[in-house]
Amino acid sequence: MTLRHKSREFALQMLFEWDMARQAPARVEQFFWKSARATDETRRFANQLFEGAVAQAEAIDALIGKLAENWRIERLATVDRNILRLAIHELRAGAVPPKAVIDEALELAKTFSSAEAPSFLNGILDAARKHLEAEKSA
Repeated sequence: MTLRHKSREFALQMLFEWDMARQAPARVEQFFWKSARATDETRRFANQLFEGAVAQAEAIDALIGKLAENWRIERLATVDRNILRLAIHELRAGAVPPKAVIDEALELAKTFSSAEAPSFLNGILDAARKHLEAEKSA
């Protein structure tokens, strides 16, 4: 398992905790890292992803609501909602190729969500990728 994949797993777990408890991100990180073991580099990248997704959650949720036809954001499974938040944050940042971001999100879904989740999330993430590319071109 790569450092970045493990960081994404940790970021997803923190996002899940934040989504459920709505505590301050710093408090979620503090609590999470008391029990999770990771290298400094893994921890830094996980915190960066988590903090970025939380900071952009409102805008990301609006985009998810627009792209997830017939689904309200609050009706999505908590883990799926947070996989989407994490991946869309990375897509928006543009530091990682979109295909890699989507592939990583689907791997997280295979590990943490239902059997149907990867195809559902793939559709939304592909639409998000196209939407964000169109925004950049405009």
